[in-house]
Amino acid sequence: MINEIVKKNGITFGVIMGVVSALLTSAIYAIDLKLFTSWWLGIVTILFYIVIAIVLLNKTKKEIGFFSYKDAFTTYFISALVAVIITTLFNILLFNVIDPGAKDTLNEIVVKYTVEMMQKFNAPAASINETIAKMKDNDQYSVGNLLKGAASNLVISAIFGLIMAAIFKSRTPQE
Repeated sequence: MINEIVKKNGITFGVIMGVVSALLTSAIYAIDLKLFTSWWLGIVTILFYIVIAIVLLNKTKKEIGFFSYKDAFTTYFISALVAVIITTLFNILLFNVIDPGAKDTLNEIVVKYTVEMMQKFNAPAASINETIAKMKDNDQYSVGNLLKGAASNLVISAIFGLIMAAIFKSRTPQE
């Protein structure tokens, strides 16, 4: 049985992360689609999620008292699951219902960015052409690919959650 505090905090923080992610995506969409390829924005986003995870686990640990590894992991994973669901549903809605043309523009921007990066690293022309062909055949923002991305985000979140749980679990007197 899941502790009510674990469930409540996981869901609350998951909604916060999901809504912030949807708002960030909306802002980037409204400002400039090229920001989706911005490395610094990716780093800021990752740092935001790390800070939220730390706040979530600290808050839950204080409310529960003894914070088992299982409770710590479950708290984080619930929040990650809720955030991924909200974010994925928002992206499906934005790129497949509201403005399907945006995903074509975004795919062009990503292809151009990838080519520029490969050229900076002196990749052979054949390799660049092969990459371009694969990227043009693959719609990154299709419903199927967004769902696959959500699944891989959950796997990465689970691994991160295992590490965070090890850090935040309560120590037994023998440790």
